[in-house]
Parts: sequence; structure tokens; C-alpha cells
Amino acid sequence: MLDLSATLKDFPAVRGRAPWPGHEYVKGWGVFALPFGSGHVLALRVFPENDFGPYRTLWHRDPGGDWTIDVDGARLDTACPRYYGAACVRTGYAHIELTWTGPASLRVTMDSPPLDWTLTATSTRLLDLLNTVSAALPLSTWRTPAWLRARQRLARALGMGDLRFHGVMPSGHTGTLMPQRIYFVETSRAVFDGVDLGRPTHLPDCPRIGASRLPARGVLAIGQAVWEVLDPAEYERTRSETALRP
Repeated sequence: MLDLSATLKDFPAVRGRAPWPGHEYVKGWGVFALPFGSGHVLALRVFPENDFGPYRTLWHRDPGGDWTIDVDGARLDTACPRYYGAACVRTGYAHIELTWTGPASLRVTMDSPPLDWTLTATSTRLLDLLNTVSAALPLSTWRTPAWLRARQRLARALGMGDLRFHGVMPSGHTGTLMPQRIYFVETSRAVFDGVDLGRPTHLPDCPRIGASRLPARGVLAIGQAVWEVLDPAEYERTRSETALRP
């Protein structure tokens, strides 16, 4: 039986450094994206490990294509808006609560705008095999174009659409997204700001935030991401400002 709760509910908070020089990073898990038949898209990021401090974010795209990101964390500029905020019509703060209601079932609630979102992740024999292989591969393979292309072809074969794991973010940072384990999300219900978003769906094309592409089907991912430091002085200043002090 798939048991994600045992692994993810107590994911340790760590303030560290990226595995590659000249980069900043995040490590954790989330719902990479979940499209609904109503035209809405939700995404969740839970990154207890990164350069600055732990945070959670809730991403929402409305049927008109407008994105918002809400942050449960200390600062907007050290969470997902650091990389994707330029493509949003709004970023802000919210309280995001996570409750595991079963081994692979999660409830996500948010106070403002109000959200009540439940989902269940599943695996298959093929995903089990791919996840085992992926977790064993060294991170250096994410820097090899041939390995990136192979992973992108595999994502298409799994119905995730024409993903790009490496590219330029709306902020201008060049980054690499490195999901090391993935699971499908086919069962979900969400009410966002009073609107029932309907049933999960598979889209013909990847939803985009700026030029960045998200999966065309519901995917929960565990892994990390790195971005080249855009402004070394700003990076070191922000890291100093967010350091824990007695």
C-alpha cells in the first residue's frame, strides 16, 4: 500500500545550500499541478528545506488564465513568488493547513481565500519501477541534456504533456526542476473561494505560468529544484536577513 503520510508529514526543516555552486534550491514535495474540468488549476508546494526558511504555497489558476500564489511563510521574496510572482496577478499571505486523512490521502485548507481541497495519490507498477530508478540516479544526470530529454519524453508517455524540466522562470532565474518520485492524482475535490472546481481532468496541453509548464494531469511529486543565483549580492543579503538568531 502506498504510504506517503509516513514520509511526508514530518519532512524535516533544514536551512542549507544548493547541491551545485552558484545555485539556490528548494527540497520537499507537493502537488506539481492538478487541472480540473472547470478550467481551474491548483498546485501545492511544501518546501521545508531551502536556502532561506520553510514555507508552503498554494497556487491557483482561474479559467481565464490568471495565476495567484498564496504563501504560508515568513516572506514572499523567499518563497515561490521569488521565481513565479512576475507571472501572477496577485501574491499574498495565507495560513495553509495540511492533514493526512489516510496513507495517501491529503486535506489542504486555506483561510483566505478560503479553500477546502481533498485528494488521493496513487501509484502503478510502472511508476513504482520508475521511481525506484529515478531515486537511485545521481543528481548530476539532471545537468546532462540527454538525460533531461529522456525524462521529458517519459513525462509525455505518462500523459503529463510536453514538460520542460529546465528553463527560465518568470523572474529571470534559470532553473531545473527535479522530481525524483511522482504519483498520480485522479481523485480530488476542491472548493476554492466558494466555487466547486469540479472533477480532475487531463488537459491536451500543459498549463503554463509564464513560460514555465506544469503537468497536464494531476501529479504529486517529491524532489527538489535549483535555480542559478541571479544576483549574488541580493542572495547573500537575503540569506543573512533570514538567518536564525538567538
